[in-house]
Amino acid sequence: MKTWLSWSSGKDSAWSLHVLRQSDGVEVVGLFTTINAAFDRVAMHGVRRALVEAQASAAGLPLHLIDLPDPCPNAAYERIMGLFLAKARAAGVEAMAFGDLFLADIRAYRERQLAGTGIAPLFPLWGRDTRGLSREMIDGRLVAHVTCVDPSRLDRSLVGRRFDRSFLADLPAGADPCGENGEFHTFASAGPMFGAPVAIRPGIVTERDGFVFADLLSAGWPE
Repeated sequence: MKTWLSWSSGKDSAWSLHVLRQSDGVEVVGLFTTINAAFDRVAMHGVRRALVEAQASAAGLPLHLIDLPDPCPNAAYERIMGLFLAKARAAGVEAMAFGDLFLADIRAYRERQLAGTGIAPLFPLWGRDTRGLSREMIDGRLVAHVTCVDPSRLDRSLVGRRFDRSFLADLPAGADPCGENGEFHTFASAGPMFGAPVAIRPGIVTERDGFVFADLLSAGWPE
């Protein structure tokens, strides 16, 4: 099946690409990402558009960007996504894949979005034990950094950290090792899903809208 993968820029999207490329009957032919048009960044993760484009280039795949207004009422979101799904179907897309792990309401919403479009939903990581999955990613040479934390769930000092076994050890009891409940978000910069690493360097740490963000910059950008 010709498949587009929902690409948040984080570890779950990246590992989903790795898993799908090893799956029979699935051909990932593109990535798609929602962008906050006002800030030119990936929604929620706060990652710059240019870095997501660099990821797609490293993965050897075209990136389809969906610009969302800020704020974006649900009616506007549904209209924009409806147009995007029609475009995807016209391009011959047969499936869309998502890196969701266990949140049933999110999965049900995605399935409702695709119902009647002729596009099948795929969830390559669904139901995996997140403790084992997080270690599998790390041991599988995935390199990712924490770009956002919810300070009501995690200490602010964890933002900007590399997603590794040391980071997992520092998570408080009850935090999901993959951040599936919104505890944190990441940016994947290297791993088996990329032909070459995406070179990055840390920028400033800011707090807005109740979250703490660590900005990431391309290593090639000037100061």
